[in-house]
Amino acid sequence: MRTMTELPPAPGAERYLALDFVNSAIALPGGQFTDLLGTPKAANQWLAERDLAPADAGVQEMCAAQLRSLREHIRSLFAARVAGIPALPSALSAVNDALSRAPSAALLYWDEKNGPYRATACPTNEILDRALAILAANAADLLTGADAESLAACDSPPCSRYLLRHGRRHWCSTRCGDRVRAARAYARRVGQK
Repeated sequence: MRTMTELPPAPGAERYLALDFVNSAIALPGGQFTDLLGTPKAANQWLAERDLAPADAGVQEMCAAQLRSLREHIRSLFAARVAGIPALPSALSAVNDALSRAPSAALLYWDEKNGPYRATACPTNEILDRALAILAANAADLLTGADAESLAACDSPPCSRYLLRHGRRHWCSTRCGDRVRAARAYARRVGQK
């Protein structure tokens, strides 16, 4: 059974890591808030679960702060796209900076036993740069690709998650949809009295 902070991934998060990333800050009913990148240990776990860093990467607060900062810049870009307004130059700059931090092309290697393969070189001191570049590239792909028109903010206050809308669904989870439907039903009952 999931706890309040263990929401299922929002629609589209299975295809876009950037959606999962921006949704790592979770606003919950009753003024509760959970940040899955809130501590270095939590940030390291989040990165490791997504194969962006080894489990023993030893993320420090400075690195966790950089992740949270990029997340907020990408959230800003998502919000601008959803609202149809120009993006903040600082958000574009932050994403472009992250994109330029690590090589995007996988290098060619040769294993004597298994032959050729490709992998991105990533010395230990570049783990965070590589993760930031991957997250920024994924966000840029979403914002410029065919799915950009489906990007939406969850319509269930206080939820702050983003999703790819399919059909009439405007909520990131069944829980958020149930909360909106319950509020509508209550408003109808109160309005009938």
